[in-house]
Amino acid sequence: MATTSIRLDQELVEKATIMAKALNRTPPKQIEHWAKIGEIMEDNPDLPYEFVKQAIIARAEKEAGKLEDYDFG
Repeated sequence: MATTSIRLDQELVEKATIMAKALNRTPPKQIEHWAKIGEIMEDNPDLPYEFVKQAIIARAEKEAGKLEDYDFG
C-alpha cells in the first residue's frame, strides 16, 4: 500500500493517539478508521452509525472466514 504524508491538526492527532491506545491500533490506523466511517456515512446519510459499525465488523468477519451459512427453513 502506498503511503502519503499529510499535515493534521495536533488536537486530532492527540485524540487519535488516545483512542488508538484504547483500541489497540496505531494513531494512523485510528485516523484511517475514522476516515472510513466518515466516507461510508457521507455516501449513505440515511444509515445509522450502529448499522455502519456492524457492517464493517461483518466484512471483517467474512474476510477472516468466520461466517456460517444461515438456514432460513
